[in-house]
Amino acid sequence: MTDVEPYDRGVAMAFENYALYPQMTVMENMMSPLRSKRYRVPQAEARERVQKAADTLGIGHLMERFPRELSNGQRQRVALGRVLVRPADVLLLDEPLSHLDAKLQMEMRAELKSLGEMQSTTSLYVTHDYREALALGERVGILREGVLLQVGTGEEIWKRPADSFVARALGQPEINLISGAVVESSGGKVFRSEDSQIELPLSGAQEVTSGYEVELGMRPIDLEISSGEAPPGNLTLRGRVYVVERLGREFEITVSVGKNQVVVVTNRGEVGLDDLVEISLPPSKLHLFDKRSGRRIEMRQNMGAAKRG
Repeated sequence: MTDVEPYDRGVAMAFENYALYPQMTVMENMMSPLRSKRYRVPQAEARERVQKAADTLGIGHLMERFPRELSNGQRQRVALGRVLVRPADVLLLDEPLSHLDAKLQMEMRAELKSLGEMQSTTSLYVTHDYREALALGERVGILREGVLLQVGTGEEIWKRPADSFVARALGQPEINLISGAVVESSGGKVFRSEDSQIELPLSGAQEVTSGYEVELGMRPIDLEISSGEAPPGNLTLRGRVYVVERLGREFEITVSVGKNQVVVVTNRGEVGLDDLVEISLPPSKLHLFDKRSGRRIEMRQNMGAAKRG
């Protein structure tokens, strides 16, 4: 679009810093796109269109105020409303919620989701918050230094990240990554950590040979702290509780397994510091990455029981 004049591009954009006209009221700011020669409409129609967008965004009672009289959240809604009132083939949203507090971010995510379903316009939404990407995006793209690493649905990227960078980009706390190598044992290929304290079967990893350096990935939310025997077929590890943090209804528990620290997110609060625990996960939730390139290594899901470290 570089050689296309702005008024011919059919693009509307909401900026991260709002970019509102300080000398104009909310009504005048939102009507400003409809004053251009290309999108000009009769005054009554423009006011009706602006009022409808404002009511949808919950700012219909603020139309006569100036930007300096608004909160950050209200300014953000005005900036979004200014984008929504004009016809466009593509909407560009540059981190529109980044300056809002956590509660307002949740509310605005719900509103943006609703607005997206009401409109048929393609929207490109830039964010560093993986929750926004998964909540709003029909298709999600992960960028690193200008390179598009993976594009897919949120579920596809969550379950099958293309590399370790993509795996770390989604999830809080981040995915557990443990360095080690593939080695041969009597039962076939296994992953063995660098300190030899973690050993898990990798019979589904066909493309890797003995000695291949890899990183093993386990998402904290996929791990369970077992009470008694782990579910049949689950891979298991043993370790000692290092840190317990309460996060509302959930607990973030850091377990020392050898020289590695594995983070588990659970709703079980009876675990205490220095307790010996057993953590487990289904083989299908295990991720394997090439240590040098970071790329994903595919595995067949036919792994057996784990050897306990």
